[in-house]
Amino acid sequence: MAVTTIDAELLARMFLAGAQNLEANKELINELNVFPVPDGDTGTNMGMTIMSAVGEIRGLQQINMKDLAKAISSGSLRGARGNSGVILSQLFRGFTKTVKGADQIDTAMIADGFEKAVETAYKAVIKPKEGTILTVAKGMSEIARKLQDAQLPLEEYAKAIIEYGNQTLDRTPEMLPVLKEAGVVDSGGKGLMCFMEGAYDVLIGKEVDLSFGEEKKEVQAEPEVEEIRFGYCMDLTINGERPVPGAQVEDYHNFLTNIGESVVLVPEGCAVRVHVHTNDPGLVLTRALTMGQLTGVAISNMHLEHQEKQPGEAREAALQMAKEAAKKANPMKPCGFVAVAAGEGFAEIFRELGADCVIEGGQTMNPSTEDVLNAIDQVNAENVFLYPNNKNIIMAANQAKELVREKNVIVIPTKTVPQGISALLAFEPNKSVEQNAEDMNEIISLVRTAEITYAIRDTKIGKDEIHQGDIMAVGDDGILAVGKEILDTAVEAADRMAFEDAALISIYFGKDYSEENANRIAQEIRSRHPDLDVEVNNGGQPVYYCIISAE
Repeated sequence: MAVTTIDAELLARMFLAGAQNLEANKELINELNVFPVPDGDTGTNMGMTIMSAVGEIRGLQQINMKDLAKAISSGSLRGARGNSGVILSQLFRGFTKTVKGADQIDTAMIADGFEKAVETAYKAVIKPKEGTILTVAKGMSEIARKLQDAQLPLEEYAKAIIEYGNQTLDRTPEMLPVLKEAGVVDSGGKGLMCFMEGAYDVLIGKEVDLSFGEEKKEVQAEPEVEEIRFGYCMDLTINGERPVPGAQVEDYHNFLTNIGESVVLVPEGCAVRVHVHTNDPGLVLTRALTMGQLTGVAISNMHLEHQEKQPGEAREAALQMAKEAAKKANPMKPCGFVAVAAGEGFAEIFRELGADCVIEGGQTMNPSTEDVLNAIDQVNAENVFLYPNNKNIIMAANQAKELVREKNVIVIPTKTVPQGISALLAFEPNKSVEQNAEDMNEIISLVRTAEITYAIRDTKIGKDEIHQGDIMAVGDDGILAVGKEILDTAVEAADRMAFEDAALISIYFGKDYSEENANRIAQEIRSRHPDLDVEVNNGGQPVYYCIISAE
């Protein structure tokens, strides 16, 4: 019998199937990146965004429309990564606002829901561009409304919407010249259509495996529960401004041994990774805070672990103890700072400049809205300056800002790590928050950046013929230089960035490029631009051999 309406149970299965199909196609979506660099991450970001909602749905005790709508909206909103992930979460947010009070969804409500989804997503983007996921969503919304009065059966109605969505996706290269030059459709739009096609499969009755690749385990007799002496398993990282002295690490190790077991301390540069089983999480955290800032705090109740994987009330209580301990060790201050950076070198630079928390992330590993919220929560300050340091993280940062109530979060829209460094350097404690934000925004407009990496496929961008394996310098507004050698390409990029008012060239070498080679680049730039100061720093970033800035 043909389906005439969608109830909560069916909608849940449709959503899970859509997520499954998007997740299965994430590498295909990643490969649609306009620039042929090894950092395409749209599919990964959209997949992680939607999987956050999947986790919320699978945790529901019972399925009803209200709880399902909340799980989809909240899960995707907090798990959103990258611009396409944030837009996807806003589409879900708008749609669920429309359906959350219904028992059954019909074609009229689908049309209303699609319109609300598009309206919500467009509002979330400061400067919407056509030829993107937004355009694909809007096309489906328009055809949904147009066909709503045609009295089509639900399955035919849904099929027509998806067909029109794919047609709109195919037209995206005509709307964005950069897509046409690269010979690809919009990657975010492709991800949305993968979701829609997966959901449609369930609507028409196809058998879809919704296990998400999890192995089905045979039911076995429950083993005897071993007596647990220490109830909490803890992992955390202590971040100092400089390497923690060996004697202090040893003292902390002895302290943990006295109040727990399975103690492991691993010093890594300015950080110390900690693992311990204990009955006193608060004591562990309070002592750790005397050594530095804490990140990655994870506390699980081992008494409950055999019953459930997700954290329960005990873990929440322990985390609350961590927050209270942090407040005692670090009194409330007027201003705090959170920065996103990939690479231990960059993280250390930010800490030395006064960053309270550095979120590990950047291109290829965009932090989620939840990650940003957790970082803001760790900073005991009335005002928190937030530096996304990547254009694909700015939307998640702004989304996190909207969810914070007890602090004033100021997002400085830094698109590169060098911009973030310059912005943090510009902070002056004697100035107002508003004046500092104004100064920072002015400063970042004067910073130019080039990221040196290699091409993963042949393509043509503008006048540049690019072949697989070529070295590219990707600038703020496009390709700055293409060559066969890293040094030559980097120097050519620096030549183009050495504008009239430039005074400083900074070179940050990555984890796959040596300081010696970076110094060769610096030497060549100095010989060509003797009036410029040129400095070399360890960024430690993945993907890019080096990142060069001019200011």
